[in-house]
Amino acid sequence: MRIAMIGQKGMPAKFGGVERHVHELSVRLVKVGNKVTAYSRKWYTDDKAGKINGVTIKHLPTIRTKHLDAITHSFLATLDAIKNQYDVIHYHGVGPSLVSWIPRLFAPRIKVITTFHSIDRKHEKWGFGARLILKISEWTACKFAHETIAVSRTIEQYCRDVYDAQTTYIPNGAPEYRPTKKADKIKKLGLKPQEYILMISRLIPHKGAHYLIDAYNELCWENSIPANKKLVIVGDGHYTGKYVKALKAKAQKNPDIIFTGFQSGETLSQLYSHAYLMVHPSDSEGLPINVLEGMRYGLPVLLSDIIEHRELISNQNFLFTCGDVKSLKIRLNELMRTRKSVMAKQIKLNQTVINQRYNWGEIARKTDGLYQNIVEKKMEKIKMAVAEAE
Repeated sequence: MRIAMIGQKGMPAKFGGVERHVHELSVRLVKVGNKVTAYSRKWYTDDKAGKINGVTIKHLPTIRTKHLDAITHSFLATLDAIKNQYDVIHYHGVGPSLVSWIPRLFAPRIKVITTFHSIDRKHEKWGFGARLILKISEWTACKFAHETIAVSRTIEQYCRDVYDAQTTYIPNGAPEYRPTKKADKIKKLGLKPQEYILMISRLIPHKGAHYLIDAYNELCWENSIPANKKLVIVGDGHYTGKYVKALKAKAQKNPDIIFTGFQSGETLSQLYSHAYLMVHPSDSEGLPINVLEGMRYGLPVLLSDIIEHRELISNQNFLFTCGDVKSLKIRLNELMRTRKSVMAKQIKLNQTVINQRYNWGEIARKTDGLYQNIVEKKMEKIKMAVAEAE
């Protein structure tokens, strides 16, 4: 089956949850016999790359601005996919699904899938106009696609309640990484194993890095953070330069807060492998791959108590009230003093959850089955039409 992936920034995944999702899914779909093309934006990946692990990479131009980047690239990719007569066009994200009417109208033979990754209009970086467009995009994601995939039970319920749409629940997965004993890369960042708290995220307001910095600063001023526990924030902004500047201003008087910028490969692996604790203070999520990744690496994770996070963690000691710096501060203080046996028990539980629910092999199998099912339905309709004509 020939499948076009549209909506992601590109492949290989450098940053971004959608990009990681598409990368992990695409390479596995190829392994089971599909031909997959991932459309990429020239600014995101090397436009000389032709194939990655069997996945064809096709670069198309885009208008690289905050509001036009995704939609212009998705539009051009859609036209190209129609021209090349793919069996399935798979849109990733509600924004790109805004153009999903085009294949439905002009290429009815092609089956359309949309993955609803998150409720993007709730993200603080968008103004009124963008939120309105994203609201319309949610409707298109639920109504134009032959099948809509929800990556969390929350999104599945949201689509049912708001748009009266039945979706198929297929979650994100955790990459199959393993901890490393090497620590040379983190030593260059001034870090030692088990002596830092870790946050990995794009630096955009709804991810909540400002809550974590405020809570950490207050604990430091109260002498409640052990002297050897630094705070490490990994990631860059995305059209959020003012916000990143504000975060660094909050941290400038505390030398124990370290911004590493974007990291990947061995450095990222070592950062995951040697952290004492991972914190994800987000206000809004779909199903965060970086948290799944931290759990796979064997990290205890402290999460805001949004519904999506509670799908992952049920232990209240590892949850804090979303948006509440005081609650985060209390939990962080407690976990700095929690017995190793308690932390080890939670780590084991985290890894069990990942292995049982968020396995990429199973996710790819379910997605491939969804493709096969809608194509088989199409063939049945063709046979019925031919029989009636005879």
